[in-house]
Amino acid sequence: MATKKTRRGGGEPSGKQPSGSTTPADRTSADDGAKTADTASGTTKTKAPTPKKSTTKKPAAKKTTLKEVVAASTTSAKSSGNKKSSSKKSPARKSPARKPAVSKTSTVKAAESATEPKAAPASKGRKVDKIGTYNSAVRWILELTDVERQRVVKYDENGDFKLDRMRALLAALGDPQDQFRAIHVAGSNGKGSTIAMISAMLRKCGYGVGEFTSPHLVDIRERICINGQRITKNEFTESMKALAKAATEIGERPTFFEAITAISFMHFAAQAVDVAIVEVGLGGRLDSTNVIMPVLSVITEIQLDHTKILGTTLEKIAVEKAGIIKPGVPVITREQQEDVDRVLREKAESVGTTIRVVNKEIEFSNRFCSTVELGPHNRVCLYTETSRLEHLPVPLPGEHQAFNCGLALAAVDHLKSIGFECPESVVTEGLEETVIPGRMQLVWDRPRILVDGAHNPDALTALMRCVGAHVPYDSMVCVFGCGQDKDVDALLDRVSLGADKVIFTKAVRNTRAVEPEELRRRFMERSGKMCQTAGSVKEALELAARAVSREDLICVTGSFYLVGETIKHLEAVRKSREDAASPVG
Repeated sequence: MATKKTRRGGGEPSGKQPSGSTTPADRTSADDGAKTADTASGTTKTKAPTPKKSTTKKPAAKKTTLKEVVAASTTSAKSSGNKKSSSKKSPARKSPARKPAVSKTSTVKAAESATEPKAAPASKGRKVDKIGTYNSAVRWILELTDVERQRVVKYDENGDFKLDRMRALLAALGDPQDQFRAIHVAGSNGKGSTIAMISAMLRKCGYGVGEFTSPHLVDIRERICINGQRITKNEFTESMKALAKAATEIGERPTFFEAITAISFMHFAAQAVDVAIVEVGLGGRLDSTNVIMPVLSVITEIQLDHTKILGTTLEKIAVEKAGIIKPGVPVITREQQEDVDRVLREKAESVGTTIRVVNKEIEFSNRFCSTVELGPHNRVCLYTETSRLEHLPVPLPGEHQAFNCGLALAAVDHLKSIGFECPESVVTEGLEETVIPGRMQLVWDRPRILVDGAHNPDALTALMRCVGAHVPYDSMVCVFGCGQDKDVDALLDRVSLGADKVIFTKAVRNTRAVEPEELRRRFMERSGKMCQTAGSVKEALELAARAVSREDLICVTGSFYLVGETIKHLEAVRKSREDAASPVG
């Protein structure tokens, strides 16, 4: 039986969406017919689910410093291996420091730039003593090679994906990845949604759950959470110091993703999570997360994505995703296309482990229904030797989410089979509390602005179907941008099927973004629909807002970078208007 550890409290919420409610000023300006993004109102932020509290009072644990963790882990990792101490208590998280009041003279531009510092010009061998503040820590990591933003990626063991470098770095840090149990999640579509549902269920059952996901939308710390709380700025800074020192000692310069992965492992080990859900960044075989020995590997839907890096066929991409399959570690996946299924099964057999498919080896069913309470939604059933889960409402909209939900339920059922306490009634309650930013998220009311990070043809098809089934509207204006490593023409075809008008733009953070004019030219060759270009997200939103009425919908999609910049801009607008409306003094 898996013993639950003390869970972190307080901290900073991990939600990536802007908060706030419609003010009288918002309603008045909208009713007067103003149609710009600056005349909209924000949506109410959803609170992260609160883990079940233990009925037994435990004394507050002393907070472990990063130096103590690194020093102690060097010896403990070798002796303990994958055995996790069930009685170890997590240090209590300190409450975040109160932020100073925002000046009434602050502008939207200032608010937009305040979230995260910009990277300084790259320089070799920045000294560790230069990392003294959170901003300097972020600048340090942003100077590293970032595969997520590179135009040309060296995808091989001797390029930007060196697992030996990652292992050496972690060894210098005391091998924190060996000090917690983990679930490893790979796939093309549905990783974030599946992780969110698994986390919500386990947290409701009272477990301390770490989440490592990518990319972030606004704040880099969104990638590292425990029980819905982001790593604090101080924790991030101290971890960055330790990592920079370790990198100097081994004479290696990690990539951005290697560094952020290592920081997440350090954080999860220091806080003694019960389980960490670790999302693969790219592919799987050579991904820096592929140094963990998890208790379960989960593979979501595999489709054509990152074709210039991972390969141009489903079979080649499946080989990369299957790289996370390890000897003795059970694998759970969903129904895949025939070539993908064959690759996964062959890999599992070759390394000596089992693979179970939801709706094949695991009994599963789903159906679409509509109720007064929930409106149109999907319900799923899943049956195993240890669980009988019937007619559970899928918490996220869209038929595709039913399959992700089945995968998440199967993962929790597996943990139940190895000793985790997961009562079916509590699992059901936890599932209902699932929240995931950046997926089918309505971030503004007037005009209505919906964001979704769909970034490949299948995900975009699912989005358009989902919007049609769940969001009533007269016409849709789509704000679209994507990366050069995508199947651009196929994405444009999907956009054409769902949108009445398209505005092409690009995210400033995404150096691999296709130029808006190039998107417009290719779109016009394939479709006769109206389209425009905008040089920035802000300009695109303003164009879209002028083109819609109250019953229309603006949908921002094609890239998580685009979604992140949209949320960041709208949050800055909301803060600026709140400051202007607040009484002076």
